[in-house]
Amino acid sequence: MFTFKGNDLGNKRTILIAEDEFINREILKTILADEYQLLEAENGKKALSLLLEHRDDVSLVLLDLNMPEMSGLEVLKEIEDDPSLNEIPVIVMTGDKKEEVECLDIGASDFISKPYPEAGIILARVKRVIELYEDRKIINYAERDTLTKLFTKPFFYEYAIDFDAHRKDKETDAIVIGIRSFHMIKERFGPDFSNNLLLDFALRLKKMMPSVNGMVCHLEEDSFIVYCAHIDDYSKFLNQLANDFYSDKEKQTPINLQMGVYQNVDKGVDIDVRFLRARMALERIKNSAIVNISIYDSKLKEKALFEEQLIDEFPTAIKEKQFVVYYQPKYNIKGNKPCLSSAEALVRWIHPKLSMISPGNFIPLFEENGLIQLLDLYVWQEAARQIKEWKEKFHKVIPVSVNVSRIDLYNPQLLDVLKDIVGTNGLENKDLLLEITESACIEEAGTIVGKVEALRKEGFKIEIDDFGTGYSSLSMISKIPIDALKIDMIFVRNAFATENDNKMIKIILDIASYLNVPTIAEGVETEEQVKALKELGCDIVQGYYFSKPVPALEFERFIKDAK
Repeated sequence: MFTFKGNDLGNKRTILIAEDEFINREILKTILADEYQLLEAENGKKALSLLLEHRDDVSLVLLDLNMPEMSGLEVLKEIEDDPSLNEIPVIVMTGDKKEEVECLDIGASDFISKPYPEAGIILARVKRVIELYEDRKIINYAERDTLTKLFTKPFFYEYAIDFDAHRKDKETDAIVIGIRSFHMIKERFGPDFSNNLLLDFALRLKKMMPSVNGMVCHLEEDSFIVYCAHIDDYSKFLNQLANDFYSDKEKQTPINLQMGVYQNVDKGVDIDVRFLRARMALERIKNSAIVNISIYDSKLKEKALFEEQLIDEFPTAIKEKQFVVYYQPKYNIKGNKPCLSSAEALVRWIHPKLSMISPGNFIPLFEENGLIQLLDLYVWQEAARQIKEWKEKFHKVIPVSVNVSRIDLYNPQLLDVLKDIVGTNGLENKDLLLEITESACIEEAGTIVGKVEALRKEGFKIEIDDFGTGYSSLSMISKIPIDALKIDMIFVRNAFATENDNKMIKIILDIASYLNVPTIAEGVETEEQVKALKELGCDIVQGYYFSKPVPALEFERFIKDAK
């Protein structure tokens, strides 16, 4: 809860009296002591020192302009230049009327003339300035972000609407600026460092706003939004913002900034929609290490409408079983002849009007909005039912690996849900193989270790998917109990596309050997690749060389051939 400065000092507001004349200080103390806690300084240097020391308590400064060591005017300038002090009101005490205008320009709140007027006038002016200051503090508490002191989103939107009212016919841009991989900076350097980085960045952004006739808001941890007059050169703007800005001043680690822009906004749409469009532009490049500026266009609008349709139709698709599980065979290549070892479940959406919808269109979308949890449950149930059906038909168990997404790992009932699915279908827990992506392991390492240990204790097998594409270290991955490493297909493709450069595959195989777990290579397309992977020591492969993912009925030929 917000509390006024000075409340901790006996419920009295604190006033700093900066006055070099002893008799003047005594007069002010006599007038103010009954109602206020007082601090005294006989020169400007001491006044500034006391103010810095008690900045969280002082509600007002009474400042004489003519003081030794440091003049009142110099103190006033220092106060206004310091973000931690410049909200504290200052009443200037002077007998020179000419100085009043200059002090007002610098930031003084009011004046008390010398010689001093009667006590009632001084008390009234002090009380009024403090009340105005505290009213403003209440407003600031609501409208300003506590860390960066920039506008919070609700107030930013209100000011943006007012901004439009004064620039009706002017072209305006909505911009979202993100700090790429901020979570890794926070993980590496800690929360204090990352908070200071955000504060420094916010100050830098704020200083640039006059040059673009704009305003800025701290939207969320790693992103800021800007509403400003149309910018002709976005690269110049972003380069100026990023110039000499580092996450580690000593090591000179550069910050990677990315920017999504909705340029020349349609002022007929709501303000939040304008920034949603800028955010969509940013999302398009968030995984790129090269592209740092993205402009919203009609394709993004069409994509947004398409995604909205998919979300709206998801419940019906689940109910009508429009989602169909396909299966891709996995072959053990350790022996003389490849042997069917298991399958991977891959979901497809067979839409009644749109035909086959690519998983690339709906999986990331559902991961983002949480629907992936319901889809995963659906796939687990379908895969377990299929294992049971094959078991009864062929008297043989074909284990199937299913995806367990990051959001699934937050479900406290995950183990019970999986055990119930397996038990209902008369299977053993080891028959349902659980794939967890490397990125999920690293982002939630503490949660993952406990979850995986509990699952493995009950007999479930854990495979780390997409290994090598994340940011894990060997020490971190070694803490997570697993049963297999899956080599991402990008490494397989690269190894055989660049003169058989298989260094990365060898490294991953060495890691698997260190962990004493088998490896599974994805994306294998040729006999040459199968032979090379076998020579390198890979255990299991899957890919188009054997088969693309196929419906369950078509998959049965692999089971028959394996007999």
